[in-house]
Amino acid sequence: MADTPNNLASYIWSLADLLRGDFRQSQYGRIILPFTLLRRLECVLEASKPAVLAEAEKITAMNLPEEAEEQLLLRAAGLTFFNTSPMDLGKLGEAGIAANLETYLRKFSRDAREIFEYFNFNEFIGQLADANLLYKVVQRVRTADLNPEAISNHEMGLVFEELIRRFAESSNDTAGEHFTPRDIVRLTTSLVFMEDDDALQKPGIIRTIYDPTAGTGGFLSAGMEYVYEMNPNAVMRAFGQELNPESYAICKGDMLIKGQEVDRIKLGNTLSNDQLPNDKFDYMLSNPPFGVDWKKIEGDIKEEHSVQGFGGRFGPGLPRVSDGSLLFLMHLLSKLRDSKDGGGRIGIILNGSPLFTGGAGSGESEIRRYLLEADLLEGIVALPTDMFYNTGIATYVWILSNKKAEDRKGQVILINGVHLHHKMHKSLGSKRHELSEEDIAKITRAFGEFADIAPELLDKPTEAKSTRGRQSSNAKKEAPKTFAAKLFPTHAFGYRRLTIERPLRESYQFSDERLSTLRFAPKPLHAPMQWIYQEYGQDWSDEGDDAENYGQLSEHEAEIRVALKADFPELKEKHLKDLLAEKVWLAQRDILLLARQLQATLGSEQHDDMNGYEAALKSTGIKLDAPAKKQITAAVSWKNPDAAKVIKKVQKKGQAAPLYGRFQVGEQVIEYKPDGDLRDNENVPLDPTQTVNALNEAYFQREVLPHVPDAWIDASKTDPRDGEIGIVGYEIPFNRHFYQYQPPRDLADIDRDLDAVSKEIMKLLAEVHS
Repeated sequence: MADTPNNLASYIWSLADLLRGDFRQSQYGRIILPFTLLRRLECVLEASKPAVLAEAEKITAMNLPEEAEEQLLLRAAGLTFFNTSPMDLGKLGEAGIAANLETYLRKFSRDAREIFEYFNFNEFIGQLADANLLYKVVQRVRTADLNPEAISNHEMGLVFEELIRRFAESSNDTAGEHFTPRDIVRLTTSLVFMEDDDALQKPGIIRTIYDPTAGTGGFLSAGMEYVYEMNPNAVMRAFGQELNPESYAICKGDMLIKGQEVDRIKLGNTLSNDQLPNDKFDYMLSNPPFGVDWKKIEGDIKEEHSVQGFGGRFGPGLPRVSDGSLLFLMHLLSKLRDSKDGGGRIGIILNGSPLFTGGAGSGESEIRRYLLEADLLEGIVALPTDMFYNTGIATYVWILSNKKAEDRKGQVILINGVHLHHKMHKSLGSKRHELSEEDIAKITRAFGEFADIAPELLDKPTEAKSTRGRQSSNAKKEAPKTFAAKLFPTHAFGYRRLTIERPLRESYQFSDERLSTLRFAPKPLHAPMQWIYQEYGQDWSDEGDDAENYGQLSEHEAEIRVALKADFPELKEKHLKDLLAEKVWLAQRDILLLARQLQATLGSEQHDDMNGYEAALKSTGIKLDAPAKKQITAAVSWKNPDAAKVIKKVQKKGQAAPLYGRFQVGEQVIEYKPDGDLRDNENVPLDPTQTVNALNEAYFQREVLPHVPDAWIDASKTDPRDGEIGIVGYEIPFNRHFYQYQPPRDLADIDRDLDAVSKEIMKLLAEVHS
């Protein structure tokens, strides 16, 4: 058997051949993974086993508490775990192997035993024994050489990764929920640690690393390996929390083998039940699930946000319930070691949504605002697509820190690495691309230089195009594949959203056609009442002796209900009762009759100045209550761009401010009613060198007034944090900053292609007709 991690993983996975038929594919991993972990633990303990057995024999007669016994045995083992059984996988025998194996497992130290409990390993031992497969499986596993001298911890991590990927494929699970591809781990780790390379090489260095979505521990292992390569004497303490019990078990086992105190690895939901609430860390790495909603824990999150505010984890704001990525980001920020104690750095992998989702004032925008105004964001790297096992979407590495170097303060670097990849020889799920060591070094170097990099043409092969269908002789050229970086001040991603209003212009007319709509109540009753009137109300009279039966529908109630439920399913029971109620019909008829009285006095001509409407109503002497007046006004009036502006308020004295809707008209200052349908928003880029009003007004006069001279800024829409006009928003339009214009094909070339296609079609039609 070759000793590469992939070949070793293939050998171990061949256990599936024994399981096939007696177990479902989805169960293979739940058997193979714990057996692999058991064999690894056994191999790691091999050197210290005699000393542990000797110590166990000494302390048996001491009658010590279990905790005291564990401490003595751990000291004898020189590791963070032990096993006091004289057995190993090679000594279990065939008769009574299930009982022997269970006894063997019970002799592990408490933390190691817990790992197998989360795999429900005893249950599978029983099933394997019942199927007469346990002995065969044990014999196959015991031949795998997982001794640390033969396979390092790093290589063992690769073996686990490959086994989990195969398990995910066999069970239709999503491998990406359990671990992050190693090339992405290496890149993120390099970006997070590189700024501290000098400090990490000092003697006696102690650092902490944390992953709130630990998975199988890939990020934690990579972080520790990075530091140990530079300083073998450094002390790294790993912390993490994981939701999936099996991933948690593997992570805990990996940390156990690496000599970590595994009580720092927790099981549970990080967002709703943070089990390391008071801990702060030097380095944090995370790949939270993309686009997963947090509806199940919505109550807990909202309570922490509203009660604790900035004293908790979610003070800046809450993203929409459909995507919890930014919740993990805020959780990590709350875990940064205080800057006066040395600070900390974060590397988190997110999809594109957190860059731009949510307008000004939204939870997402407020979170971005907090990051940028607090100068916590160092940079973002755009990764190629098809980099993860369970998704091909665009992804980004965010690097954050509360200990920025002086020359980096107030700035953010964006690195466009979308074309920096190599196509894999064989796809693994959705993963078709990978980063080489050179690619990782190029991105890391760009991040370290922290300067603009003009687009560099990459030596990458062109994408293979489909050969199906007719090919154009002058096809559009493929966009060049480049690598680039841009440096921005933090305020470059911010803007103020101004609300732009325009005056309402309305006409009114008491025409028969407009008044006829008053016979029926407003929505949602309007259309159903029209139908009922056409079917059952043609004999009703509005006035006179014949008006006594108006609105009486009791004898048709059953058939009306059936018809309404079929044609208007959105109606509720209370609506049906109103539609069948005589008083509702009579009330609407009374409003119609009032409108006809107004018509008799005011006439049926069109008026294009709504400002005279109130005076016209008053002149008739007809009393209207508020509901009737509202319905009549809605029926007889409509928006008309050629009508006069509707006045909201007239001030005899006051300062005119046309930019803010206070216009000087003769001796008066007039405010107009705004037209909601014409309301618009303008985003004004932030500029700390100018006052807010000066910036807003200059933008408005330059970009708005030339096109809509009657518009104004709504000064009532102010930012809740600074009180200035306009609501502040932040977004990071990554693709816009790196967009490369590709001119369209020449029209003559397009015409030639169209002519060629037309001739080909005519030729085919001629063949059909012949």
